[in-house]
Amino acid sequence: MNEKIILAFSLFLCFSYTTIAQGDLLVFPKRISFDGIKKKVETVNLSNVGKDTATYTLSYSEIRMGEDGSFNAIEVAEDGQNFATPYLRYYPRTITLAPNESQNIKIQLIKTSELKMGEYRSHLYFRAVQKSSALQQEAINTTDHKAKELLISLVPVFGLSIANIITIGESTTTVQLTSLRIDKSKDGYTNLLSLDFNRQGNRSAYGTIEVDHISMEGTRKKVATIKGFAIYSPGNLRKSKIELDKSQNIDYSKGKLEVRYSTLSKGTLYAEATLDLD
Repeated sequence: MNEKIILAFSLFLCFSYTTIAQGDLLVFPKRISFDGIKKKVETVNLSNVGKDTATYTLSYSEIRMGEDGSFNAIEVAEDGQNFATPYLRYYPRTITLAPNESQNIKIQLIKTSELKMGEYRSHLYFRAVQKSSALQQEAINTTDHKAKELLISLVPVFGLSIANIITIGESTTTVQLTSLRIDKSKDGYTNLLSLDFNRQGNRSAYGTIEVDHISMEGTRKKVATIKGFAIYSPGNLRKSKIELDKSQNIDYSKGKLEVRYSTLSKGTLYAEATLDLD
């Protein structure tokens, strides 16, 4: 009997939607925030929208955000960064959902007396447990170690994560929008607004980007909206490209673009900027 070896690859995915999904798992909300210590329990709802029963394991992970918005796993906090993991407890840690079944996850704030002024952030990771296939079982059960061939099977294991944030004290965070310009997409058919988000202060920034085009005649049209846009502390710079609406036949070589970045909850303006297109 030939020995068969199975190699599994895991994909770690993070999203920016009100309800986030990966595979057949829906998660709501996409972000948990403890503002102070008055409310000590939050809830996350998981829903299986697939046709098969699925099992997910939960764990906390620590990440840093790159200037391009990418997430990179880390083990040691950077200067100015605090992990939330020591101050949060969640249950259950493993969940099995039948098709169309939902269940809540409880996240509890603990050790509040140890929290000092500032922001604490970790990411709750939901990982799908891969079912063993017949081929994998055959590889496990084989007793012949004189392999004559090597079979490599790529088995993607999907997961997603949501930010869990604790904030203590008042926010001093400010944002500036700089380096605005119009670029073309690789296909040459889409206009992209390129700009830099510059964050300063003691907290991450998180909110909604809105872009309006104002014609030479003063007509205003909404050409882009992005919800859940984050600049995670301690990072101070995030470079972004925003796809502009091409369904309204707008001439992006004339007029101007007005950009606003506001908080989600209270609609407080972080920053605004204008790009003249003429």
